[in-house]
Amino acid sequence: MKARLGISPICWWNDDLPELSDDVSLEECLRQASEAGYTGMETGRRFPMDIRELGPVLDRHGISVCGGWFSGTVLNGDLEENKDRIRAQMDLFIAAKAPCIVYGEVARSIQGDRSRPLAQKPRLSEDEMRTYARNMTAFGEWCAEQGMPLAYHHHMAAVVETEPELDLFMAHSGEGIPLLYDAGHMAMAGGDVLRVIDRHHARISHVHTKDIRREVVDGLDRSRESFLDAVVKGAFTVPGDGSLDFRAILRKLADHGYEGWFVVEAEQDPKTAPPLPTSAKGNAELRRLLAEVGYEVAA
Repeated sequence: MKARLGISPICWWNDDLPELSDDVSLEECLRQASEAGYTGMETGRRFPMDIRELGPVLDRHGISVCGGWFSGTVLNGDLEENKDRIRAQMDLFIAAKAPCIVYGEVARSIQGDRSRPLAQKPRLSEDEMRTYARNMTAFGEWCAEQGMPLAYHHHMAAVVETEPELDLFMAHSGEGIPLLYDAGHMAMAGGDVLRVIDRHHARISHVHTKDIRREVVDGLDRSRESFLDAVVKGAFTVPGDGSLDFRAILRKLADHGYEGWFVVEAEQDPKTAPPLPTSAKGNAELRRLLAEVGYEVAA
C-alpha cells in the first residue's frame, strides 16, 4: 500500500492566532518541511494563489500541494456564493495537481472565536443536518465535476464535531462529499477514533494525523475555555509526542485499504514547539509506524 507524507503550515504560522507563528518566509517553511522528510504541504496564508508564482517555489524544495483549507458556508444555503468563492482556489489546486480541497464549515462555527467556550458549539436538529448534508453533497459533486474534489473536515466547535454528529452527517450525505478523517479532532470531541474508521472508511479520502495531549484535553473547562484556548494550552501535537495510539489508527486504515496522504496538522506555539525538530519527530514516527502496518512511503 502507498502512503505520502504531508504537513500543514499551521506548524509554522497559525492563521487563526497570528501570535502563534514563527517569523519565517514561505521559502524557509518549505525548506524546513523538506528537511524534515515531507513531500507535500497544505496551503496557508503565506501561499500565493497563482501557480506561476507558487510552482517554482514548490519545485525548489520538492514539495507538492497536498490539500488546503476552504472556509465554507454551505450551511447558510447559498451554494452559488460558495462556488464563486472557491473558484480561484480550485483553479490553483487543479494546476498544482492537488488531491483535494479541505472543506471546513465556518457558518455558525465558534472555532475562531476565543470569546466563545467550547460548550457553546452550534448544534443542528436532525432535519437541519439532513438539509445541510444534502446541500454539501450537491456542492461536493459540483466541485468534483469541475476537476477538484473536496474532503469534508469534521472539526471541533463546528456543526459536525462529535461522533454522533458525524454519523448523522454521513448518513444523510452521499459519496459526492468524501471525508477527511482527523484523529485529533475526533478524540478531543470524545469520539472513538477506531470506530469512526470502521463506520466511514469507504468515504475517507484524506487523513490528518493530529495527536492530542490527553492531560491538556481532559483538563479543559469547556464551559469557560474556547477551542483557541485549547490550542494555546498545547492540546495538539505531532504523532509520537501525544497520547493517541497511532499504530492502531494506521493499522485500522490499512486494514480498510486506505491509500493516500497522511498530513501532520499540529497547531502549537512555535516558541515551545520549534517547527523543524517537532515536524521531523512526527515524520519519523509516522514513517516507523506506517512501515510496521504495511505501507510504503513515497520518496
